[in-house]
Parts: sequence; C-alpha cells; structure tokens
Amino acid sequence: MLNIALFGPPGAGKGTQSERLIAKYGLLYISTGDILRKEIASGSHLGQEINRITSQGHFVSDELIMRIIRKTIDENPHVNGILFDGFPRTISQAILLEELIGDLHTRFFGVLSLEVPREELIKRLINRGKVSGRSDDREDVILERLREYESKTLPVAGYFQEKGFYYPVDGTGSLEEIFNRLVEQIDKHSNLQ
Repeated sequence: MLNIALFGPPGAGKGTQSERLIAKYGLLYISTGDILRKEIASGSHLGQEINRITSQGHFVSDELIMRIIRKTIDENPHVNGILFDGFPRTISQAILLEELIGDLHTRFFGVLSLEVPREELIKRLINRGKVSGRSDDREDVILERLREYESKTLPVAGYFQEKGFYYPVDGTGSLEEIFNRLVEQIDKHSNLQ
C-alpha cells in the first residue's frame, strides 16, 4: 500500500494535486478539510461546533480528527493506499498517524510537501475566496490560518525530516509541472517502479 501525507500551507494546491494523485495511484482520499466542511454543511451540532472553530482560523481537536479518519478508512477497506490531505497538522497528529499506519499493518511512504512562497499563498487564497465564497478565504482569516500553519504545522516537517520521510516539492508553476514533480518523488522513493 502507498500511504502518503500531502503537506503544505493553505493555498498550496493540495486539493488540486490530490485529485491527480488518487487517479494515478488508486488511493483513498482523506481530506480532513473536506470531511469537516461536509459535517458543517450537515448542520449538525458537531458541524456547528466545527464551524465556530474553523471560521476563526483554528484547528479542531486531534480526537475528533482521528474519529473521522478511522471511520472513513473502515468504510473503504479495498484500496491501494491512502492520500492524507491536511493531516497531520501537528506533532501529536504525526504520532497518531504513525500509530494508525501501524494498526493498519502497512507502511508510510512519507510526506510530500508543496512549497509555495507566503505572498503567493495569500494571493491564491484571496482569489479563491472571490470565486468560491468560502468564509475562511477572507484576508484576516487567511493570515490567521497561515500563522496557525507556521506555528503548529511547520514543526511536523522537522519531525518527518528527522525520520527520513519528508520530500519537499516546488509548488509553483503549472499544474502539470507540479504534478510531475510529485510523481517523480513518489517513483524515486517508493517501490512502485
């Protein structure tokens, strides 16, 4: 099984590149952001709580994220692997991911990290907000999300670098160029060739 975490700040293009990677490698796509937005859209009590937290640019609890991820995996037992988008976001989630991979009796390929300059991220997210109307793509919330990412998520990069499971990828250029860089890293560091 090919189990990958696609990493990068808000606006790096994780969702766009995820679609291409799951099609190429036959992976189960687990986007914590999509799962949380679906729960918000349901209007449930849990969805309202998630909305309150995320609309301020903050992260939901690890316990809640793990419940949602395990449920999604259990509902999809016959896959070639998993592509995690937006997870892990903290060191504690990185440890939980390693435990999860161990529970599944499989191996972890590593983290593919889309690297994009901060100014480009802000520009992309403001433009996305104009098109999509997402409440978390306002400039004040964007800046808070980037601060959260830089303080809580960037340390995850160091965690996986120390373990030899971290692969930075230039996240600028055309969609095809970025995708080809991701595939190159996967083919170079996995036994799929």
